[in-house]
Amino acid sequence: MTIQQSIPAPAAPEATPATDATSRVTPMMEQYLEIKAAHPGLLLFYRMGDFYELFFEDAEIASKTLGIVLTKRGKHQGMDIPMCGVPVERSEDYLHRLINAGHRVAVCEQTEDPAAARARGNKSVVRRGVVRLVTPGTLTEDTLLDARTNNYLLAIARARASSGGDRIGLAWIDISTSEFMVTECSAAELAATLARINPNEAIVTDALYGDPDLGPLLRELASVTPLTRDVFDGATAERRLCDYFAVATMDGLSAMSRLEATAAAAAVTYIDRTQVGKRPPLSPPSREAAGTTMAIDPATRANLELTRTLAGERRGSLLDAIDCTVTAAGSRLLAQRLAAPLTDSAAIARRLDAIAAFVADSATRDDIRTTLRAAPDMSRALARLSVGRGGPRDLAGLRDGILAADQALARLAQLEAPPSEIVAVIEALSRPSRDLAREFERALADQLPLIKRDGGFIREGYEAALDESRNLRDASRLVVAAMQARYAEDTGIKALKIRHNNVLGYFVEVTAQHGDRLMAPPLNVTFIHRQTLAGQVRFTTSELGEIEAKIANAGDRALNLELEIFERLSAMALAASDDLRAAAHAFALLDVATALAKLAVDDNYVRPEIDGSLGFAVEGGRHPVVEQALKRDGQPFIANACDLSPGPGQKSGQIWLITGPNMAGKSTFLRQNALIALMAQIGSYVPASRARIGVVDRLFSRVGAADDLARGRSTFMVEMVETAVILNQASERSLVILDEIGRGTATFDGLSIAWAAIEHLHEANRCRALFATHYHELTALSAKLPRMFNATVRVKEWQGDVVFLHEVLPGSADRSYGIQVAKLAGLPPAVIARAKSVLAKLEAQDRGQTARALADDLPLFAVLSRAAAEAAAPSEAELLMEAVRALHPDEMSPREALEALYALKAKLPK
Repeated sequence: MTIQQSIPAPAAPEATPATDATSRVTPMMEQYLEIKAAHPGLLLFYRMGDFYELFFEDAEIASKTLGIVLTKRGKHQGMDIPMCGVPVERSEDYLHRLINAGHRVAVCEQTEDPAAARARGNKSVVRRGVVRLVTPGTLTEDTLLDARTNNYLLAIARARASSGGDRIGLAWIDISTSEFMVTECSAAELAATLARINPNEAIVTDALYGDPDLGPLLRELASVTPLTRDVFDGATAERRLCDYFAVATMDGLSAMSRLEATAAAAAVTYIDRTQVGKRPPLSPPSREAAGTTMAIDPATRANLELTRTLAGERRGSLLDAIDCTVTAAGSRLLAQRLAAPLTDSAAIARRLDAIAAFVADSATRDDIRTTLRAAPDMSRALARLSVGRGGPRDLAGLRDGILAADQALARLAQLEAPPSEIVAVIEALSRPSRDLAREFERALADQLPLIKRDGGFIREGYEAALDESRNLRDASRLVVAAMQARYAEDTGIKALKIRHNNVLGYFVEVTAQHGDRLMAPPLNVTFIHRQTLAGQVRFTTSELGEIEAKIANAGDRALNLELEIFERLSAMALAASDDLRAAAHAFALLDVATALAKLAVDDNYVRPEIDGSLGFAVEGGRHPVVEQALKRDGQPFIANACDLSPGPGQKSGQIWLITGPNMAGKSTFLRQNALIALMAQIGSYVPASRARIGVVDRLFSRVGAADDLARGRSTFMVEMVETAVILNQASERSLVILDEIGRGTATFDGLSIAWAAIEHLHEANRCRALFATHYHELTALSAKLPRMFNATVRVKEWQGDVVFLHEVLPGSADRSYGIQVAKLAGLPPAVIARAKSVLAKLEAQDRGQTARALADDLPLFAVLSRAAAEAAAPSEAELLMEAVRALHPDEMSPREALEALYALKAKLPK
């Protein structure tokens, strides 16, 4: 089978000819070059004894990537052949580093015993063959995978439409857990779908990879492998799928569109090729219907820091804040839910019912979490066994999983009226055969090696032949000593010894005076003369020859017997794989439900009300990540309400325009409401005292400032692109949060854009929205737009400084307090004083004229001296104005007012 089409041609180095005029290539190097030529674009791990060796350009790449020594082996075309190698025992560590660096590796093993090669002739080369292609999306080893994250291979197929509007078919598989999903979307929806799936590797056609519209989007993925068109042949897709799943027709698989089937067939074909014929068992493809999950575009996922912060770290993300799971499978399932919140209120309610059961019964919840901690990752153990990469600990993991299922069932039986999701969990945990667990208990030793070839993992007494081989291996000295005693007694020669050397092997040795007796009848029938030395004569016996062969082969035979038993036990596990996978998924469901219940109890979360309305009413809402950070510092989080529900007589949700200073909490307020909606639709309790959410179909966020220099986009251009996506795609059911639209350009340009955007959201999109701004002029729109509501973040001035109260109230801010925030940030006093002076003049006159008048006065290019800084200090008149502004007559007593008047008089210029 050729695997050449599995790797993008552009990455392939030129194959080096096997011979040339000036040097002769060895047979081994000829073999290497032949295998390398069949696998362009991959680094070839060429097995030589206890090492995987790399040659030529592969060696140079690996040496640089891995930081290992580059040596040389022989010459080719008059040049030294670069070479480096990695030990087979540590190869997974090196593979992990190469894969992370974006490389793909072909693993080439010796497929025959070196002795067999020598039997064909002294110059014969050991036969070798590629047994596996290691790519980012086809990993199964624990050491190469993140236990808490799915490792998806994604296949993308496209159907061109003459009138535009191309359709995209997607199929994604995690061979380490057997998950297999398919869906179809429009080209416009592809970016959001890719962000949700987050594949580790994608395969596409060469044409799609080079497409001017979609190609740049695809090349942003972690790893993309372009393939030839035949892999994505829709005409043969059904046949290839049926062949992989060993079924006669597609009727037994899920209903798929032709485009989805094309993508699915491409995915299984690629897996078949990379695993070189070893087909990992996959679940039948599960079709994800359009509109069943909340659409979240890549910018929104990044802005809301759902699974990673903007710095790329898990810590500080929403997932990190809410992940209380105790198993790797549970953590993966929670991440899947967070990536794809549901839009079906009934399905959401079923998840919430399961959480409610464990919120109400803390004892059962805690006991089950204790049981789950001992439950292994059964899905990945099964996947490794299915492709021949499993070990004894994987079998033990399946055994322990079945035993843990019994413990969990015993605790679940104590729940009163368990909800439907828990009933399904109970049924799934009951499926695996307990006989399988008992067989594994009987077979497996207490202490297990990681690698099966290390041996010693089968319990003593499990199989008689294995015990015999082990006894012979371990007690060889006792066997030989017993034979020596018997021979000495039979011959009457007390000095008879059985010895061993590397030339003769085992032999019987007597002194010269006793040698003649052993060579004379009747002892010469038993003892066969081998060697005569000065003072000693050596013999052998047929019995000793047999024992020697057994002793020599006992270790190999014991290991081979163990490996045979391992394969037998693995076959038993794979025969029960459907039941074991069902139980593994049930453990993940149970883990997520109990984890979210613990989170709800510990952090005082409430069950949200989810329905099909356009309502959005949150009371006492809190930001889940910020709240936890403040709690660690011993500080409280100030909760706020938000109601975007349609008002009386209105058919669409409201838009809140939020003003207030920087640092007051506007962005936190925006984000927390988006996260509350998202958490509600994954089926989680939410950080609020009450929440009623009408299902959100799309979530949009335009928050923060960032450029995209790789695409030639400025910060403002990125802001406008993200805003355009929202205004073009948001529907009446969408939730939009916008922060500081228009700030990246001139003031009046930005104000105009923000003004027009609000009008469009109100009149065209008619969505629920939160819009934060420093353009106070926008608050006037509330008189024109009936569904727009002004809100502000409360602050208080104290002795010229601003105090942030983090309370969101009806109304609008009269100023932005930017200078006060700048003072808190540590700007030099001279800069603060000058800013106050400029601000006072700008506010007192027409802004345009004042700005021009001030232009010559601004010290843009001079460093203020101490004297200049003092001259820039506020004047007495400015200080008097500041003091008057700080007064609050309505809050003062007559005596306080009189004292303030005297104080002001004292400030008058003399």
